[in-house]
Amino acid sequence: MLRTFLTAVRGPAVFVGRCFSSEVSGAVSTLAGFSSPPFSTEASLYVHWPYCLKRCSYCNFNKYIPRSDNQDVMLECLQRETETLLKLSQVSRITSVFFGGGTPSLAHPSTIAAVLETVARHSGLSEEAEVTLEVNPTPVGSSKLEDFLHAGVNRFSIGVQSLRDDDLKVLGRDHNSQHALQTVAEARRLCPGRVSVDVMFGRPGQSVASWELELDELLSVCDDHVSLYQLTLERGTQLFRQVQKGQLSVPSDDITAVMYESARRILQKRGYLQYEVSNFARNGAISQHNMSYWKASQYLGVGPGAHGRFVPHGEGDVCREARTQTLEPDVWLREVQQRGHGTRRRIPLTHLGLLEEVLVMGLRLIDGITHQHWQLFSPRADLHQILSSSSEVQDLQQTGLLILDDRGLRCSWQGLALLDSMLPTLLLLLEAYITQGLQEQQARGPP
Repeated sequence: MLRTFLTAVRGPAVFVGRCFSSEVSGAVSTLAGFSSPPFSTEASLYVHWPYCLKRCSYCNFNKYIPRSDNQDVMLECLQRETETLLKLSQVSRITSVFFGGGTPSLAHPSTIAAVLETVARHSGLSEEAEVTLEVNPTPVGSSKLEDFLHAGVNRFSIGVQSLRDDDLKVLGRDHNSQHALQTVAEARRLCPGRVSVDVMFGRPGQSVASWELELDELLSVCDDHVSLYQLTLERGTQLFRQVQKGQLSVPSDDITAVMYESARRILQKRGYLQYEVSNFARNGAISQHNMSYWKASQYLGVGPGAHGRFVPHGEGDVCREARTQTLEPDVWLREVQQRGHGTRRRIPLTHLGLLEEVLVMGLRLIDGITHQHWQLFSPRADLHQILSSSSEVQDLQQTGLLILDDRGLRCSWQGLALLDSMLPTLLLLLEAYITQGLQEQQARGPP
């Protein structure tokens, strides 16, 4: 049940909506009771660095092995696309920046600084804004941390993944456990309280007991933020082929569910509070950038394959769009040089699509979706109206998996691990409510 929501993904967590009838998706924006997203002059910014020195055995992310040193042209195009999208969105303040990949710690620190300078020049970026860089914990990555700090980064997200050298080799990682520990220690020295560690479970040959021992060991050196990701077998990867051929075996879903629950208990015991399906923090060190995704705020996506969600006010539009940049770096570079951006796909979000994203992303949070937050996107149709009369929702409440009360809608501790099994029911109820409202409005005719 966990696999959908604990996969090892980085960058914006993107919800791809289901297909609905053209009647509903095309006309729902006129439905009374639903509004455009709340107007905002703020957004977060995700910047994708697509290059890695090698491809990990489990990885199907948008990443490439560079054929030549093109740092200069990447710098130029990242700046230009950032400028273009800032002008298009007309946001006056960027609340956070996240450099992901790929391996963004392969970029020159001057590239990071230049992108941040572009943001400051064409929008606003306060000194308190969270600026995160994903770091591959190799000696090269560790040696550049201080330079990245001077470039404007104030938070590091370190892809430790495992403290077992044999497992790191199986995963195809280019670091070992000692490198990881040294990188975490250096990052904590430079950014105390602002270092996150990624760790992966469900690895080949891993047992519950070995996972618990490893997590305890990792937490003894961690800073204040931990992200748990379940390894998934993606078609086309080396690891997928090895498992298919019987060369390796991974734990069953039942075992990985036990691993997840034991990790939650261990983290809680060590003072890390879970605030999202796969994220834990102590001392209030939550990821402000990722919170913007889970709260359905605007974000700009810059770089090959990056995703964005924002209103292109610069074109006179008032509807939020889902945007995807061109995947292939060489093609993306040409497009940015020719027209200032590499946007390959732009889809206007209907109000149904927007509310689906609010629902799916918001329920990942321990606090769920408050009524006040839902009303920002749906001022007249509240969560009680949409869900409370449903027998399916009542059953989920009676079994202790879902909570709908005066605070809002959220999963229970047990329900959070089963979120993917509940979402289809909730999404269908949302669609049905909107469809019924549309039909009633059409029957009444124009006002």
